[in-house]
Amino acid sequence: QEAAGTAPSLSPEQQPDSPHRRALESFCEEHLRGPARDAALTCQAVRELVDNLLHACHMISLATFLPRLEPCIGVGSAFEGWGHGGEATAYRVLVRLKPPPGHCFRLRPGPGAELPARPGHVRVKLQCMCRREQLLGDVLCFRHRSSEQLRRHQRPGLLHILCTNSYLDVEKTARWLQLFVQHAWDVIAEQQNCQLAVLPSSRSCQLQLTYDSGRTVRVEMVPGVQQDELGVFVGSREAEGDLSSTTWLESCALHELLFFRWVARQAPQGSCHLTCLQLLTYLLGDSVLSPAHLKTATMHLLTLLPPSEWCPQHLAERLRDILHYLHRCLEERQLHHFLVGNARVPGELALPAAFQAARPLNLLQRLAREPQAQALRQLTQL
Repeated sequence: QEAAGTAPSLSPEQQPDSPHRRALESFCEEHLRGPARDAALTCQAVRELVDNLLHACHMISLATFLPRLEPCIGVGSAFEGWGHGGEATAYRVLVRLKPPPGHCFRLRPGPGAELPARPGHVRVKLQCMCRREQLLGDVLCFRHRSSEQLRRHQRPGLLHILCTNSYLDVEKTARWLQLFVQHAWDVIAEQQNCQLAVLPSSRSCQLQLTYDSGRTVRVEMVPGVQQDELGVFVGSREAEGDLSSTTWLESCALHELLFFRWVARQAPQGSCHLTCLQLLTYLLGDSVLSPAHLKTATMHLLTLLPPSEWCPQHLAERLRDILHYLHRCLEERQLHHFLVGNARVPGELALPAAFQAARPLNLLQRLAREPQAQALRQLTQL
């Protein structure tokens, strides 16, 4: 039609003022945008409160030889911009650990472990502090002083408190972080507009914030370790099966957050990709499919379609594209993890080399025949 000099026809939902578009806009405004704005404000409040806690922790720990806590990084759907908020939302923040003076971390991924959640161990090694001991005199060298001298003249170090057989222990680290946060809260509580309770958890620090209005917000502070070209290894349970207390798991959460930030820089103003995810996950309900499947399909399409195709007026078309893409994946039982063995991942994400070199990981490879049929029916309903 363009070659013939006539205007291309528009589908009903593409019409500037079609009933389809008005109905979709009305639904999103009523069910999504208000809660999304609330979730964004909650994310900001959570980040500020956790950073205040971590700053107080830093001040408390200055004279110790325990890990330093870096400023938090919010991860997951809420911080990526497509969460719904609400009482059931858990706001996850990554708290990276830096070794204290005289110590260093060495990440050791497990041999033959499967990405993206491969297990690994964090070896704690001692570094020579003799020069600092001679110049400043504020520490004794952990490597070259006897254990008797260290015990009599210096506080216990990281190896004695948070390690098991020279490996950083997830459960000991989680208990230490919980205790640390409780002490830090005593310092900053008067300046906050909520009450804080530390909930039981074996591999992370779970918080419940109760505001004067009666609203409660759940926060999970996830301890993590990052080193050089390796990914971020976290302490929370992100894989099935029993894990030893010294097993940490590599996490994609930080790189997924970086991807959504990269998309935001490329996308047109008001890009509909986040609304697509909000709407589809809102309608998903109890299904064989998960928000992770919808998210993965959307991430693939964000690198397959140019940014101009994600303008707000293309919302209905992009919703259809995501559902069609996922429908084809279900029929073929093949949906590849976005970050594993995908040549289309933007270079700005600085993926670990192991992710770039790995074979693509099929998220649907274990989908049996009946769940596959059920998922196709649920997708058709969606």
